[in-house]
Amino acid sequence: MRYTKLALLTFGAGLTLALIAVAVDIVQMQRMASTVMALGIAGIPIGMAVDWRLATRAARPTPRRRGKAGTRRNVTPPRRRPRKQARSNR
Repeated sequence: MRYTKLALLTFGAGLTLALIAVAVDIVQMQRMASTVMALGIAGIPIGMAVDWRLATRAARPTPRRRGKAGTRRNVTPPRRRPRKQARSNR
């Protein structure tokens, strides 16, 4: 939505310029403001198309990293302690 937002901001800037131009009554600024608004309105469908294209473009698959072929260690199992036999009180 980056390009669509840019087109809408351009239109909004032209609208603000038009408001200022009408309030101050500057003829040259009115023409410039109408041009900026027209560019913003024309840019909205173009921006939507570009944003749609970027959103639907298939993401490139990232190459999978191979795991390191680590050296295999011979791990000896932990030694078990012999169980203590219960004392008989006879």
